[in-house]
Amino acid sequence: MMNANLDAKETNMLAPEEITAKDVTKTYLRWHFANEIPHSFERYLAPSLLYAMMPILRKLYKDEDQLRAAYKRQLLFFNTQLSWGGGVITGLMSSMEQERAKEVVNDEEVTMTDDLMYNTKAGLMGALAGIGDSIDSGTVQYIFIAIAVPWAQMGSPIGALFPFIAFALYQALLGVFFARSAFKTGKNATGVMHSAGIQTVIEMLSILGMFMMGILAGNYVKVSSSLEFEISGRPFIMQEMLDKIMPGMLPLAVVLGVYFFYIKKGLKVTRALVGLTLILIVLAGIGIL
Repeated sequence: MMNANLDAKETNMLAPEEITAKDVTKTYLRWHFANEIPHSFERYLAPSLLYAMMPILRKLYKDEDQLRAAYKRQLLFFNTQLSWGGGVITGLMSSMEQERAKEVVNDEEVTMTDDLMYNTKAGLMGALAGIGDSIDSGTVQYIFIAIAVPWAQMGSPIGALFPFIAFALYQALLGVFFARSAFKTGKNATGVMHSAGIQTVIEMLSILGMFMMGILAGNYVKVSSSLEFEISGRPFIMQEMLDKIMPGMLPLAVVLGVYFFYIKKGLKVTRALVGLTLILIVLAGIGIL
């Protein structure tokens, strides 16, 4: 009877604490701010993930050996995008570690094995990084920049600060949302992120991004032709003719030229700027622009 009481007391001492939404939010924010600081070529962002998970792991594993094993488990190679990948995976790992801790303390069969956890991370980190990079880096940040362009043209410092602050705040809020959602849904988060609804949102944002690039090109790329001459005594003004065919044709041609240069030569921004400057100087010198 005494041994049974001692075993029960020991089990209670080793029992994992309950993980709250506040814990998950703290975990993501630790990941968010530590993200690239301990970056290494051997483990990439794994030290940041471990740093983020440490408070939760300490709440779950009261046995030193189990805690040490959990630290090692979260220190394996890891690399993903900040909010989409980092948010989902920090929430999902918190959920899986909580299930494992309960199985261990109750002497149940461990279904949340080391291999399952790492394979889950490895399977998600690349896919989610692709989604996050295409939406955040490829679309959302340019929307914020487009919003700030009028301020920048007026010389207001808001034009420089707004995109940075807005994008940073967006990333933090999005990451917290994904972390908390993934923690609640557990392993089902994988299916949610690859659902038709998410794919529709991605496509809509991509289309919106293309619209924004078109609006920026039409309003802020200023290229016009100064070519004028007479034909049979009648003046011929090149810019008026182009405007009748399609307003904004020359700015569009410049944007498409740079776009196809990037497709063919890669994202070589300096070469594109130098080449574009030389071409415009030559065309202006011979009177076409």
